[in-house]
Amino acid sequence: MLQFSANQIAQAVGGEVVGNGNAMANNFAKIEEAQDGALCFVMDSKYAHYLADTKASVVLINRDVEFSGSTSATLIRVDNARASMAQLLTMVEETINPRRRGVEQPSFVTEGVEVPDDSYIGAFAYIGKNVRIGKGVQIYPHCYIGDNVRIGDNTILYDGVKVYYNSQIGQSCVLHAGVVVGSDGFGFEPDANGVYHKVPQIGDVIIEDDVEIGANTTIDRAMMGHTIVHRNTKIDNLVQVAHNCVVGESTVLCAQVGLAGSTTVGKHCILTGQVGVAGHLEIADNVIIGAQGGVANSIKKQGIYQGSPVLDVLTFRKNSVIMKQLPELRQMVMEHERKLKSINKE
Repeated sequence: MLQFSANQIAQAVGGEVVGNGNAMANNFAKIEEAQDGALCFVMDSKYAHYLADTKASVVLINRDVEFSGSTSATLIRVDNARASMAQLLTMVEETINPRRRGVEQPSFVTEGVEVPDDSYIGAFAYIGKNVRIGKGVQIYPHCYIGDNVRIGDNTILYDGVKVYYNSQIGQSCVLHAGVVVGSDGFGFEPDANGVYHKVPQIGDVIIEDDVEIGANTTIDRAMMGHTIVHRNTKIDNLVQVAHNCVVGESTVLCAQVGLAGSTTVGKHCILTGQVGVAGHLEIADNVIIGAQGGVANSIKKQGIYQGSPVLDVLTFRKNSVIMKQLPELRQMVMEHERKLKSINKE
């Protein structure tokens, strides 16, 4: 079990200790659930009241969060408590799951493929022809790397990742278990009799640097040209990115998002859970789409959108209020119609 004093934690994150600097922390927890030995964080005033009763030993707290009461916990004042917690979690992760080296057996590495000394290839992995593996790359067991694939420095492919031929993955990427990169796009063309025939998918996939892709997500290869995921994009579990899509820099795709073919998503967008986007559309930079949103037309203007089909969020909220009143409005209309019929009979 790892243990750190409040003084050590403060030194690591550039914080200021308020209280007992020798207080020890050996685990992480939410402020409302913490027990003795826990390290927590508070970055919003609405959670500050938990400090009075918490059993946590050490709490990271934003400098701008006011708390004038008493607490048994040692506080560490920082500029951004969440970012400081992330920094500490990264340090712990590197300790409990350190980078590996070497080639485990049994595995298959095609003759002529160079594996840097500081890289790792796990058991039962397959490395195809003309693959280029960067420094510090971690390829976990049961991964498949097809011919002519490029993997940049310090990228991690967890168990069971499949990367089809000619795909490119940048530096410092993380692909979680079950990710498939470069599978065929969904392309079929019916003949005069309505029989579907496959349209060959001969393009590729380009994933730029600092991209993270969640478990069981699929990134399809282009029919022609490229499917591109630009740098610093973060993709959740169970996401589908279809052929010839382009996902902009620093965009977030949450769980079960589906992008149909040839969709372009701009920079700094957030598509929340179960958003679906029809094919051949464009979404502007700085767009947020609420959960289960259905995008049937291009979005040309930045903003927040919700609903299916999506509307700007203010219109959606107004419509939602009206929807709740529909039974009453229907009753009013029916009563009005009865009165009109009664008047007409007279």
